[in-house]
Amino acid sequence: MLAAFRKNRFETVVRAYSNDVFRFLYWLSRDRSVAEDLAQETFARAWAAWEEQRDEKAVKAWLFTIARNEHARLYERKALEIDAEIDLDQLAARQAADPGLALDIRKAFATLPVELREAMLLQVLSGLTAAEIAVACATTEAAANMRLTRARKALRAMLDPAIPHSRPRTQSK
Repeated sequence: MLAAFRKNRFETVVRAYSNDVFRFLYWLSRDRSVAEDLAQETFARAWAAWEEQRDEKAVKAWLFTIARNEHARLYERKALEIDAEIDLDQLAARQAADPGLALDIRKAFATLPVELREAMLLQVLSGLTAAEIAVACATTEAAANMRLTRARKALRAMLDPAIPHSRPRTQSK
């Protein structure tokens, strides 16, 4: 009886969040088949730990934490070759000089550092609050808010270089 209730509750959670988890993983991996595999592994791990999950309100953030960790596992032993870090100011200047060089949202997201991209995707695609993002990213709520602010600022700079990067400060006496 208890096992049937447990299974029904898990199936309800899977139906409720499977699209959000897949969409998050797809944005991270940029590959449909990888995202499908990661989503499947996410829910397999969630099922294995389902008995330990007690807080009904934290299920969504808990699932995204598992999904994020599954995505990270892809790169644990993989050595990535990176030529150089992307200079956002240089990218914005190139875009301003050449109006034909329009960046779409996917490319702009791809240039964000992983920590900023994950936080922004968790908020935009999944509707998580800063507190839930903090849980999913194993950080503080203040750090999650800072990541979101920096991600928004970087995206604005890339997508609309006419927007000033910062306002001049006025000194008060």
